[in-house]
Amino acid sequence: MQDNAQQEEKILTFDELGLKKEILKSIKFAGFSSPSPIQAQAIPVILAGRDMVGQAHTGTGKTAAFSLPALNNMKLDGSVELLVITPTRELATQVSDEIFKYGKNLGVRTVTVYGGSSYERQLDLIGRGASVVVATPGRMLDILKKGMLNDFAPSMVVLDEADEMLDMGFLDDINEIFSYLPTNRQTLLFSATMPQPIKTLAHRILQDPEFVSITKGETTNSDIKQLYYVIDEHERDDAIIRLMDSEQTNKSVVFCRTKSEVDRLSNVLSNAGYLANGLHGDMEQRQRETVIKGFKSDAVKVLVATDVAARGIHVNNISHVFNYHIPFDPESYVHRIGRTGRAGTKGKAITLLTPLEFKELQKIKKIVGTSMEHTYVPSKNDLRQTNIENMVKKIENQKIYDEAHLILDQLKQDIDEETIMFKLVSMLLDKQDLKGPSHIGIPADKLENILKRAASRGNDNSRTRNRRGRGHHRSSRGNSYRGSRRPRTRN
Repeated sequence: MQDNAQQEEKILTFDELGLKKEILKSIKFAGFSSPSPIQAQAIPVILAGRDMVGQAHTGTGKTAAFSLPALNNMKLDGSVELLVITPTRELATQVSDEIFKYGKNLGVRTVTVYGGSSYERQLDLIGRGASVVVATPGRMLDILKKGMLNDFAPSMVVLDEADEMLDMGFLDDINEIFSYLPTNRQTLLFSATMPQPIKTLAHRILQDPEFVSITKGETTNSDIKQLYYVIDEHERDDAIIRLMDSEQTNKSVVFCRTKSEVDRLSNVLSNAGYLANGLHGDMEQRQRETVIKGFKSDAVKVLVATDVAARGIHVNNISHVFNYHIPFDPESYVHRIGRTGRAGTKGKAITLLTPLEFKELQKIKKIVGTSMEHTYVPSKNDLRQTNIENMVKKIENQKIYDEAHLILDQLKQDIDEETIMFKLVSMLLDKQDLKGPSHIGIPADKLENILKRAASRGNDNSRTRNRRGRGHHRSSRGNSYRGSRRPRTRN
């Protein structure tokens, strides 16, 4: 690990990694100049032919970390040399597209294999000389069990997002898939977190692996500004809309806990004028694909989703992630906010919580080691002032069209220039439709008192538990009861 870190510090460009010129050309075309931390550590290990466990979160460049050295080492003899297993068909498609992009100057063919599509077409594409297969666990296992592929012996196998596959119940499928694969292979496992079942899996399928991990600071991504707002429970909808208005979001994901909440909130945001759509597990695959395609093409600007439904969706230009509720566990929080701040861009992660949810907040801060800043939801007056400032900038940068002179000449026949300007600016102000109450969220003085009372109750409860513990110990020895009636025994 220490050697890898030192190596990472020395590697400043992709040229220093010893990759083929065709791959370097593709990297340059993609706009990348220097490797990310996980790439700088992982690529030399993979080029050397070692098995590897890579721990890194979404948006850190994992796909390039394994695909660049894999492509570099390929013989391109017409057989499948690389098998990548991913938890969802959306991620499989994206990984396949990215590998094709990096390997196109080498003539590499990639095939995506997942359920819900024709077996015949997928097998035909593989048979035509695919070098790379990117597959979901269920369909890959089905093909292998039925013996549909002859001489299928990839020299490299990659498990991508292993912890997500564990969460989605694919661990048994993964274990069975490896029973069909050759033992003389190079195996790579990538996972954002390392729960015990993943460690056990890694021990079983990897041979003397090198462990590569980015630091905790890099894991939580310094490009993501993390904010939280304390509100009352009934203010969640108003708070989300107010924050979206004030933040001027480009493209965002709003995470909800339940499918019904996704449906309701996507309708609320649509009615508020946002191009919003929901995504959850009860939707048919065709619906899911339509929503995801719309989100990638900007036809949908706000994706409202559950944790499981959003897995495998990796879009680089997401400006904001909103947690409608704070997630139940720290790992979910890290997965969620990793949707923004990708590929070197800046992002914001915004969490709504009530005073009752402060315990979850403290747990996330402690375990993830993240820095979250508390701030207040802008008032209507704050938002109005922000809109005016943005309007001034927009007017300053506005292109002047030839027709503008014609309109101005006609107006000047009846109105003086100063009045014309006031009227035009007033037209822009008329378009402001500020929704919701004047103030949203718990004000500073009230919040301070709530936190003091919560701390006081916590201390009181602790003292009470101590007294009860001592009292119970004494009464059990004396076997005495207070009051006139003996308590009934429950069976």
